[in-house]
Amino acid sequence: MKAMILAAGFGTRLWPLTIERTKPAIPFLNRPLIAYTIEYLKQYGITDIIINLHHEPESVRDQIGDGTEYGVKIHYSLEEPEILGTSGAIDKVRDLLQDETFLVVNGKIITNLDLSAALQTHRSKKAIATLVMKPNPKCEKFSEIIVDENGFYQGFGGFPKATDQGRLTSDIPLMFVGIHILEPKIFEYIPRAVFSDSIRDVYPNAMAAGEKIAAHVGEGDWYELSTLARYLEISLEFMRRESLSYTADQGCEIAHTAQVTESVLWQNVRVEAGARVHQCVLADGVHIPANTQFERKVIVRAALVINDEIPEKATRGEIIGENYVVAIN
Repeated sequence: MKAMILAAGFGTRLWPLTIERTKPAIPFLNRPLIAYTIEYLKQYGITDIIINLHHEPESVRDQIGDGTEYGVKIHYSLEEPEILGTSGAIDKVRDLLQDETFLVVNGKIITNLDLSAALQTHRSKKAIATLVMKPNPKCEKFSEIIVDENGFYQGFGGFPKATDQGRLTSDIPLMFVGIHILEPKIFEYIPRAVFSDSIRDVYPNAMAAGEKIAAHVGEGDWYELSTLARYLEISLEFMRRESLSYTADQGCEIAHTAQVTESVLWQNVRVEAGARVHQCVLADGVHIPANTQFERKVIVRAALVINDEIPEKATRGEIIGENYVVAIN
């Protein structure tokens, strides 16, 4: 079985951390985020993997290479000049995927959901596609998935609503975890060589033609790192499991009188004497001057930021000395 990891997106909600890299290439505990997805797939014997690229493509290639380090074989699909969307991405490599059931997985997640159980659901339902989902008891801000009484996907709803006491109804909402299981027949519903989105374009057309799209509800851990706040909070959760106060990648220097707590330091970060850093993300090459204080901030080098290129969905910050500083809300 083959799988495609989606790694072409711009990662605008993670900006400015995505200035020089695509979202799945950002470090998580000093490893590229996409490495967790590769190893997840390998656990289930999936070693033939396609990765699509668009925004900052070399940020993935440089870290993952041909996959030898991970015991897998990587084929890259570069989308240019325009990004193609989920279904457009698999259309571009349909010649590699049209022989058997295959997977499409979002490259910005970390999970241990049982993929074998999801495949069993897919086969038992005889579906053209199966979407993997999990309960969302906290009513986090992920679109609710509508599933009928027979376990088939019907569409996406709005964000789940909850009161201070909990959900407004007795049902626990479901959320999509970014894993699709697909049959080659899905290509009959994917237009050729154009932008195409699976959820908005392809699945509705397939369902209108009488095709079945199954829903598999899994249990287990699942983390999605698509915003600055989620990136920090999930990093902190993993660090606490290992009793780490902070993580620092290679080349970092922290003065003896500096205080760095509950923070993520990428490569070649320097924190000078008397500085205090708490719950921050410090990107490559950031220098924190002596006796300064930062809390709940994402900090990148100001030289990387060009004001007229700040994405619309990005959280804007301010230039402080040599740094560009964005508050984590």
